[in-house]
Amino acid sequence: MRARKNARQVHGILLLDKPLEVSSNGILQRVRWLYQAAKAGHTGALDPMASGLLPICFGEATKFSQFLLDTDKTYQVTALFGVRTSTSDAEGEVISEKPVQFTDSDLEQAMQALRGDILQVPTMFSALKYQGQPLYKYARQGIEVPRAARPISIFRFELVQRTGDRADFIVHCSKGTYIRTLIDDLGEALGCGAHVAALHRIQVGPFTAAQMLAPSALEPLNTAADWAALDNLLLPMDAGLVAMPALTLDAQQEHALMHGQTCQLSHADIDSIKLYNQAAQFIGIGTIENEELRSRRLVNLSLLSA
Repeated sequence: MRARKNARQVHGILLLDKPLEVSSNGILQRVRWLYQAAKAGHTGALDPMASGLLPICFGEATKFSQFLLDTDKTYQVTALFGVRTSTSDAEGEVISEKPVQFTDSDLEQAMQALRGDILQVPTMFSALKYQGQPLYKYARQGIEVPRAARPISIFRFELVQRTGDRADFIVHCSKGTYIRTLIDDLGEALGCGAHVAALHRIQVGPFTAAQMLAPSALEPLNTAADWAALDNLLLPMDAGLVAMPALTLDAQQEHALMHGQTCQLSHADIDSIKLYNQAAQFIGIGTIENEELRSRRLVNLSLLSA
């Protein structure tokens, strides 16, 4: 679905509870249509078989979506042991079946080896590219291509409950972590194989599941007569940047940055800093190096009043 030609200038972040069996892009386009927004993007796709927290950025907020893509995330995961699949989830073809004979102690030992800073080889069924093509395109043709192991961090890998061949986990991880690969590696370490049977995201950076809204809750509010009900559900553009230091600029500094210039500051180097004007309005993100402030991403303030 595309927004109408008279699409609105909408700016902010919506925390959506993505339902099962729909793509992240599909639900993004649906929500964009509901808002009649000129511009929207999500901050890290969930597979169709996965549900949960999907932050959607509208308008100028899309300029800062990378900072949510790069943040840590938490998932509720259900694993089925004894069956390994081609995609490491329930949608793939079964490639091996083995008896499940490990003890709870064996499971804890295998999980411990996967906690902390580790190297992970990305799944072939990912959007990472090899020679310009996403890996999943090669995988669908039965082609395996080399993938370099990437450093990731598993901050928390906790068993919630185990019933027979199924187990529920909480996984808190860094950006770039493939939960399907984590569970596949766990199954291989236990000698029986495993795949993800269910996946639900409950945290993205500072955002939690308690803040999510179901798409069905938005439908009744879709009326051009009064967009306020929908717009009031949006968080500010800087809502995902709570851990980032902030700096308030004077009028001269703001003018300089907005016109592509830099500012001299007696300040230590910092890679990313939130910038506000004298009206406490968020105007973007800058970087400070050698006591010089320059912009990284700036809000087009003229669009906020369009």
